[in-house]
Amino acid sequence: MKTFEKEYWDYNYSSPKTMDGIGNANDHAKYLKSFFDLELIDISSIVDLGFGYGYLFQKMLKTFIPYKACGIEPSLYAYNKARARKLKPVDSTKLDLYNESIQQWCKRADTNKQRFDLALCNSVFQYIEKKDLEEIVAILSKRVKYLYLTVPTDIELERQVDELDFNDTYAIRRSRKFYRNILTKHFTNISSKLWESKYYFDEKSSLFTDLLYRS
Repeated sequence: MKTFEKEYWDYNYSSPKTMDGIGNANDHAKYLKSFFDLELIDISSIVDLGFGYGYLFQKMLKTFIPYKACGIEPSLYAYNKARARKLKPVDSTKLDLYNESIQQWCKRADTNKQRFDLALCNSVFQYIEKKDLEEIVAILSKRVKYLYLTVPTDIELERQVDELDFNDTYAIRRSRKFYRNILTKHFTNISSKLWESKYYFDEKSSLFTDLLYRS
């Protein structure tokens, strides 16, 4: 299991406000809130599966005002940085934070406390070995109804090298087909970055009305 200490963050996030999920965190939150509002779907609980510096997590909490939220982050350095910021938008939100990996969180007892309407997973999967990833996705499908996922494929990682002169040496290079093969066993892609759990929904029970776009 990879560790993400200060050196990782200094190299990979030397200019954090330019990074996806940080500089444009508010845009992510507005997009997702509008999408759920359009379908009249209420999001009352949120878990962030690797919140990093906490920018995206903070914006999502402020936008949705969930009654329950949970955040996990394996890097103690990033965890402490995020905790120093005001993540809770209102006192009524019950917020739990854990300094642990997504693998460790998935090993927690599967109780109602570990179940959420929405999971955020921004740039996490590319650091996880295949065996762990397959187990994680299966568990996530039972713990969350919707997964908001971003993960760079091998093509995107190479594009970062060519266009941005940035080489993430921690990331595992994998194809779009690889990720879709793992994800579509347990989730249905219903929009850009958004996946719906097959444990909770199928084509007939889905709350989303545009069935044409399910894949």
